[in-house]
Amino acid sequence: MTAAPMAAAPMAAAPMTAAPKPLTQVEPMIAPNQTPVVSLSSPAQHRPAGVPPFFATGDPTLVRPALSSREVEVLLAWLASESKEDAAARLFISASTVSTHISRIRAKYGAVRRSAPTKAHLLARALQDGYTTLDVW
Repeated sequence: MTAAPMAAAPMAAAPMTAAPKPLTQVEPMIAPNQTPVVSLSSPAQHRPAGVPPFFATGDPTLVRPALSSREVEVLLAWLASESKEDAAARLFISASTVSTHISRIRAKYGAVRRSAPTKAHLLARALQDGYTTLDVW
């Protein structure tokens, strides 16, 4: 006896989502009674005319890694903190989550041949890529 082929169940289509808005400002997640830790203006505002967005602000030889807005938020909170635990407390996440984000950020910088093994290197990369300015620090 041969089994009849089963009809495939209809699959629901994935919901369509709108394209993400360009990064214009990153506000960290904060408690209602706290003030924001950092504010980030768009790197495009600091980029010379004609320089594509994937290049660093002033030097077209430096390729920017594709950091998510959450990675930028965690990076800036960690740079402004004394420790990963302090950054975690500001963002209401665990210190191991901060460590994971920082490790992935370092890997992304390494992938574009701009290693950042120390906190000072990551601050330099954030400044070079327009994620923050010296005025904030």
